[in-house]
Amino acid sequence: MNSTTPNTEQVQEVTLYKARKKIHPRAVTGVFATWRWIFVWLTQLLYYGLPWLQWNDRQAVLFDLVNRKFYLFGLVLWPQDVFYLAVLLIISAYSLFLFTAVAGRLWCGYACPQTVYTEIFLWIEQKIEGDRSARIKLDKAPLDARKFRLRATKYGLWALLALWTGFTFVGYFTPIKVLWEEIWSWTLGPWETFWVFFYSAFTYVFAGHLREQVCLYMCPYARFQGVMFDPDTLVITYDAERGEPRGQRKKGVDPKSIGKGDCVDCSLCVQVCPTGIDIRNGLQYECIGCAACIDVCDEVMAKMGYPKGLIRYTTENALAQHWGWREILRHVVRPRIIVYTVILLGITGGLIWGLAHKADLRVNVIRDRAVLAREVEGGLIENVYRLQVMNVTEAPHRYTVSVSGLNGIELSGETQLEVPPATTRSFSVAVRAPLDAAPKGSHTIYFDVKAVERADLAVHEKATFLMP
Repeated sequence: MNSTTPNTEQVQEVTLYKARKKIHPRAVTGVFATWRWIFVWLTQLLYYGLPWLQWNDRQAVLFDLVNRKFYLFGLVLWPQDVFYLAVLLIISAYSLFLFTAVAGRLWCGYACPQTVYTEIFLWIEQKIEGDRSARIKLDKAPLDARKFRLRATKYGLWALLALWTGFTFVGYFTPIKVLWEEIWSWTLGPWETFWVFFYSAFTYVFAGHLREQVCLYMCPYARFQGVMFDPDTLVITYDAERGEPRGQRKKGVDPKSIGKGDCVDCSLCVQVCPTGIDIRNGLQYECIGCAACIDVCDEVMAKMGYPKGLIRYTTENALAQHWGWREILRHVVRPRIIVYTVILLGITGGLIWGLAHKADLRVNVIRDRAVLAREVEGGLIENVYRLQVMNVTEAPHRYTVSVSGLNGIELSGETQLEVPPATTRSFSVAVRAPLDAAPKGSHTIYFDVKAVERADLAVHEKATFLMP
């Protein structure tokens, strides 16, 4: 009889989530760091400043959900104009495709709210706790009076900035001056209170604590960006042919004389990276394109007396074929980019044309279903309608109403209507016609609504008249 030995199964523990190692990015200066801060200032001046701008005695930019009107400076958009929002989203998507195809994750590195607010929160942290080494040391230190004071100051400033951010966000939907008065008078509504604290909490947690985790695990763009890249896309790249083999050496030493590449293996490119990757390992989805590694590497190369550009913006083809900037730019303008650009310009031009020719007067004619048709004094047939007159302009207007389409047809009652600025008013009107004006059945008639003081404000709206 053959004896068998039972198989011993090996149990391997698998974690669903990678253990997080806190990243303490090192402060960096340089061309790209300057551009990042320029975009921080531009985006935040725009975000915090727009709600306070006034236009025609109202807030210049206001999404008034209660009254279902969106104000964009001199433009008033209504729920019927949701088409323009859809077009704007399409333009944003094509812009993202175009920028990504040309130069990678420019949006992520310079203008994404997560990047911008993380940069601001990090700046506060650095000013209070010090640079990278000091913050690492503080993290490892036991909780004493100094650490408590520094952390309380940092978290307090983060909270104040987050609250102001949440307040500003709600100020785009409730007039911000009214919102400010409601806060100080303790009369803030429940939904405003919820959204101020909700948006503040998200800003505080995402920019202050989660940071790169949002980019790595929560943002879908990191996952599908590779589909938009091709060998002629400008991306942040480490020149391994020039840099390897890496190794430390003294300043001014010719790397060829010691059999080394230009990389001195200082790891500063890793220390300044907000997502903690090593760009020398090649292009990775975690790279947000902030170019901090380019700035710090150029500083090191300058100190060593080596040419800058060991880490630089370049393309896969350019790196393999040693192209200069002329060849790179020549290949950047390729069919894919031309198609994106043409489509983007076409849609943008269409949106601008549509907004420029948007009607300032809209009229809807709705039949009164309770009274289809009735005979009144004088042997006339009467139909009742409800006119919804929408004054899209920001000035009050008086309109005249007339009707046509049948012999002897006329309006019964008031023929002039007044509508305040940016307002919709409903009016009930009766239309009468002689019994012999048309045979039995449904007949087409037209309502003409015209502004008294502006000849260009006129609407010719179709309706039906029933003869019993």
